[in-house]
Amino acid sequence: MDGALLIRDDQPLPGLDGPITTSVRRTSTYSIHVTSDENTALKALAVAVGNRMVAMITDETVEELHAERISQWLAGHVSKIQKIVLPAGEASKGLPTACRLLDWLAQSEMRRRDVLVAVGGGAIIDTAGWVASIYMRGISYVNVPTTLLAQVDAAIGGKVAVNHDTAKNLIGGFYAPDAVVSCTDWLGTLDSRQFRSGLAEAIKMAVISSRQLLDFIEQHLESLAALDRRCLQTLVHAASAIKCVLVERDPYEVDLRRTLNFGHTVGHAVETVTGYGPVLHGEAVAYGMTVALRVASARGVLAPAVAARVVGILRAVGLPVALEDLPVAPAPEDVIRALEKVRQVRDGSLRFVLPTEIGSALIVDDVGDDEIRAALAGG
Repeated sequence: MDGALLIRDDQPLPGLDGPITTSVRRTSTYSIHVTSDENTALKALAVAVGNRMVAMITDETVEELHAERISQWLAGHVSKIQKIVLPAGEASKGLPTACRLLDWLAQSEMRRRDVLVAVGGGAIIDTAGWVASIYMRGISYVNVPTTLLAQVDAAIGGKVAVNHDTAKNLIGGFYAPDAVVSCTDWLGTLDSRQFRSGLAEAIKMAVISSRQLLDFIEQHLESLAALDRRCLQTLVHAASAIKCVLVERDPYEVDLRRTLNFGHTVGHAVETVTGYGPVLHGEAVAYGMTVALRVASARGVLAPAVAARVVGILRAVGLPVALEDLPVAPAPEDVIRALEKVRQVRDGSLRFVLPTEIGSALIVDDVGDDEIRAALAGG
């Protein structure tokens, strides 16, 4: 019969002694395309999706700037495309939005071998990735990041999640994309605040893993702010490659000891207590890095001159390095309480990444509330 597949499998009855042991392994390999040319990016996207049906997820801002143009081009290269446009902002990164997307997919003609394409910033990419991971027990997805933060961080590594009132990214998993397509020309539509937010993540990666990248950022601040094409492509390409190396060491965060979380312990707490949105992710991470640098310096594990250099770069970029620099300044005790909730979620452990020099860091779980209070206050 056409299409029939005969499988011969005659297993013997196993013995009754001892447990039954099985092994499950999951590996993912995907390409990250970084270009400054939209035509090259679109061709890479077409190859990544093939001739499958495409479900595109974007937001209202990106729809007007990029997604409508991308979807129209893609319509000529795939079997079928459908698109949903969500409200812009971190508020869409939650369970209500995820449920809406699941309903939308369930009512569509999407099959398990088709592909979801996420076009936008970190909130869209995180939400779409998590939906892809659970719909039909997992469908393919491709990330098309349109912000600097998404291109250097959110789109890479397979961490997908939505927020909960209790904590940021509380509901999620690990699910790698089929491909990432980054076009640095799209960054020209970012306002300066969004650009600075993305640069915070690149600075984070430089501090924990690359003296050369930190030197490059420090030496090209004006060119980066002016959106110089060559500088942007160098930055995104380097940060993407570095993040891949760091993620490969522990892709599923088995031991939770990752230098990539530098700045995120306090940063996530700030985002939580300010209601996910008023403080951009990169702004919160920049302030979180400053707090970690202060703790490291106060403990004597980081030279004050190194801490001052990094804080100086953050300040030169225009990122917050003090509570009053944040768009919405939370009360220090509110941040402490949010951190206590994180400690509870993580079995009593609150890990801080403390740089010891550029490219080296300690991961500790004994930072006390008094140390945090002093660092929050700038002391």
